[in-house]
Amino acid sequence: MESSAELVPFPLLLTPIESNYRACTIPYRFPSDNPRKATPIELSWIDLFHNSIPSFRKRAESDGTVADAHVKAEKFAQRYSEILEDLKKDPESHGGPPDCILLCRLRELVLRELGFRDIFKKVKDEENAKAISLFENVVHLNDAIEDESKRLENLVRGIFAGNIFDLGSAQLAEVFSRDGMSFLASCQNLLPRPWVIDDLDSFKLKWTRKTWKKVIIFVDNSGADIILGILPFARELLRRGSQVVLAANDLPSINDVTYPELIEIIAKLKDEKGQLVGVDTSNLLIANSGNDLPVIDLTRISQELAYLAADADLVMLEGMGRGIETNLYAQFKCDSLKIGMVKHLEVAQFLGGRLYDCVFKYNEVLS
Repeated sequence: MESSAELVPFPLLLTPIESNYRACTIPYRFPSDNPRKATPIELSWIDLFHNSIPSFRKRAESDGTVADAHVKAEKFAQRYSEILEDLKKDPESHGGPPDCILLCRLRELVLRELGFRDIFKKVKDEENAKAISLFENVVHLNDAIEDESKRLENLVRGIFAGNIFDLGSAQLAEVFSRDGMSFLASCQNLLPRPWVIDDLDSFKLKWTRKTWKKVIIFVDNSGADIILGILPFARELLRRGSQVVLAANDLPSINDVTYPELIEIIAKLKDEKGQLVGVDTSNLLIANSGNDLPVIDLTRISQELAYLAADADLVMLEGMGRGIETNLYAQFKCDSLKIGMVKHLEVAQFLGGRLYDCVFKYNEVLS
């Protein structure tokens, strides 16, 4: 199920972890709630996961690596529906009470038990190939912006635009299967600032005055997200003298990029000198985060990543799953950045923002 190696806490979490860290951002229940009765928030999130079943079933049906995929996809839909109904009746069933980590884990468990290892593989490969063909053009457009502050804002907008490629959102999965997505159009069509959490101006100020020596970036989706959003930003950090560690999932989950996939993507993007469009990559490292879900509990990461992260001075969590639904309020011993697009109405309501609003949360730690 998970990586066989022992998982450890992320070393830059504020200690003591027990009293300072809770992975899930939105509390589904409070101590005063009846433990045997699902709360209204639990019910709305169970429904949200229920609404994702048809798009997951459709992907599973077309998984050519699984015998009788059609039959097994139907079994997945039935089993996961039953689990969600159980949680509505008794929130303490199936390891509950439920939170976004448990609801994701149960979905993955059912898929993997039926032999589905990577139901989004085909769409990931297609989107990676498309994005790779656009990478150089996107980088040249960024490089042409001389003003450092404006270039940074353009790179950030690119991260938001790339982050739209998220097939864990039922609405976006529907739009995607119908129309596909244009990266440059998405850049133009972001909701106007100020975003629901908008620390971009203070980050810009810091950017012009400081270079971080080592940056850990927890990455999110395949395709435009990693290739046209995160990698141009990482390349800019490399160009400014930072060491960059990209932390990707151990196992496939939704359309999130995995560690082996990311190694392959970067090999394809490098030129014969091993550069990313003229920028040296000797300071770019790829790490296996040890995670196997679209959300992340930072008390459970790989020892490899813990070792690499120990001396980092900026931690960046990208995407709704890792940076908003989990870890939005996580406190670190160093500077941190949570960046992602709000793609669930329930998250927008919790934050007091709009659907497809952007979160750019920067916390500086004064040494």
